[in-house]
Amino acid sequence: MILITGGRGAVATNLLSLLLADGHAVRVGSGRPDQLELPDGVSAVACDLRDPTTFPAALAGITSVFLYAEPAHIAEFVTTATEAGVEHIVLLSSSSVLDPDAATNPVAKSHLDAELGLADAPMTVSVLRPGAFAGNARGWSFSIMAGRPVSLPYPNAYADPIHELDIAEAVHALLTEPEHRGEVYRLTGPHTLTFTAQLDLIAELTGRSVTIDHVTPDAWRQEMAEYIPAHYADGLLDYWRRCDGVPTVITDTVATLTGHPARTFGDWIRDNAAVFAA
Repeated sequence: MILITGGRGAVATNLLSLLLADGHAVRVGSGRPDQLELPDGVSAVACDLRDPTTFPAALAGITSVFLYAEPAHIAEFVTTATEAGVEHIVLLSSSSVLDPDAATNPVAKSHLDAELGLADAPMTVSVLRPGAFAGNARGWSFSIMAGRPVSLPYPNAYADPIHELDIAEAVHALLTEPEHRGEVYRLTGPHTLTFTAQLDLIAELTGRSVTIDHVTPDAWRQEMAEYIPAHYADGLLDYWRRCDGVPTVITDTVATLTGHPARTFGDWIRDNAAVFAA
């Protein structure tokens, strides 16, 4: 049986559909299992990665795990998984661990600590390091729908937006096919795009008016204070500053793992057009 952690996330939701289509037995874990909406026959279980008391019941009878990068109790998770007989863990990490300040940047550090916590695990561990989720564009939808400019401190910062379904398919391949297990993979979308180019594409494909307000980092930090913790906002700003005017290196890892090219950012917009609907 396969355990999916972080069951309310976009990657987890897509992964569940893929595994069920193949007939795999799946258990879905979440810190709030009561909020999960699951198909008939799929069991929900409390699996709060910040609460190790939930680990034994979640891992009982499990052979493979899809794990989100929460490092708070990673040692206890590995111990409990080992005792439960888990044979394989696929960790959803981040390409931010490759940044020079990964050990101090809060955006990267949690992923890096999770990877380090699994480094000596006795089971097979596969690590996926995606870049920017295409779904991050949801954060712009509120301004776009309200007809307000999107505030950007670094409008010319590049990203490598990857469709969450591509990530889910990469996880699915690692969980179900032994060929590529036990390695570390960096995932990107097929193109490197500035934030400005991404917003231009949203406007083109949705027919909505999209404008940009080029704000200072301090102004953006204040605007986001209600939604993003200050230390996390600082980590994002540091990352965007390094990416300003610097195209991201693109990989073909999605094709290696899934057998098809990575979906474009335009594909994501078309698949999620309702996000930008009035």
